[in-house]
Amino acid sequence: MPTSLVTGAAGFIGSHVVDNVLMMGHDVVALDDLSGGFEENINPKAEFIKGSVEDYELVQEIFERYRFDYVYHLAAYAAEGLSHFIKRFNYTNNLLGSINLINASINSGTVKVFVFTSSIAVYGRNQLPMTEELTPNPEDPYGIAKYAVELDLKESHEMFGLNYIIFRPHNVYGPDMGREHVIPEFVIRMKKLCEEYSEGPLEFQIQGTGKETRAFCYINDFIDGLMIVLGNGEHLNIYHIGTQDERTISEVAQTVSEYFKRVINIKAGEEARGGTTRRCPDIGKLQKLGYKPKWNFRDGVFKLAEWYVNHVKGV
Repeated sequence: MPTSLVTGAAGFIGSHVVDNVLMMGHDVVALDDLSGGFEENINPKAEFIKGSVEDYELVQEIFERYRFDYVYHLAAYAAEGLSHFIKRFNYTNNLLGSINLINASINSGTVKVFVFTSSIAVYGRNQLPMTEELTPNPEDPYGIAKYAVELDLKESHEMFGLNYIIFRPHNVYGPDMGREHVIPEFVIRMKKLCEEYSEGPLEFQIQGTGKETRAFCYINDFIDGLMIVLGNGEHLNIYHIGTQDERTISEVAQTVSEYFKRVINIKAGEEARGGTTRRCPDIGKLQKLGYKPKWNFRDGVFKLAEWYVNHVKGV
């Protein structure tokens, strides 16, 4: 039976990856320092180890204790804008922590594939159409760290034969995701406004003009894409996982308001200086493998909102 290591296993995406790797019949070791996730998110069938990828000695100990066939590296501190102000923390966590895992995977001699979750932040600002063949041009330390790991994986294959697959996910959302993301943030604020004002339209403030677009990907579609690549994709390749269903930020707010059955008046601001006005992936490479997103945006938002209202205190 194959054995897999999943880092960031208590987080939103990581916990779903653990579930699906277990369904594939693997033994799973789940590593997380619980800085951004919760132990209860981790499937009890996995063996949980509390710790950080930054801890060199712990990573070495784990690789000595287990013979991993696959490494799924999802642990990261994801904060693009904030990363300018926490450079040392960003590079220690997102770059050096990743290198600890890559080195351990090389030295173990057992890892068949190193699966790395990168980011669309590697592209920088407004590179469209967003295809895997674009030359990355990251403009913040978070994106720089992610791209550096991608480059190191390429070098590690050429020098040591470590196989890898890189995913660049696009705006993945769903129940139990962190409340700092735009959709749960809107759900939380909308719920509070509904409690404060039981009648009439609600005034809803958003940052930016509201015309900025993102192509959101429901978590189930992300997992489908991941599993398709692992089953049919080529090693040493990069894949976008997302949808091409673009939505403006104003549309996101309107969809959340529909869940609460309230009319809103959106109060937009000015275009953010240096901001990214549009992000939409080209998913042609993944579609050639049979990938087809199934989740309707409205259904996904309603599912997320329902989960937050029923499971999160204060919402």
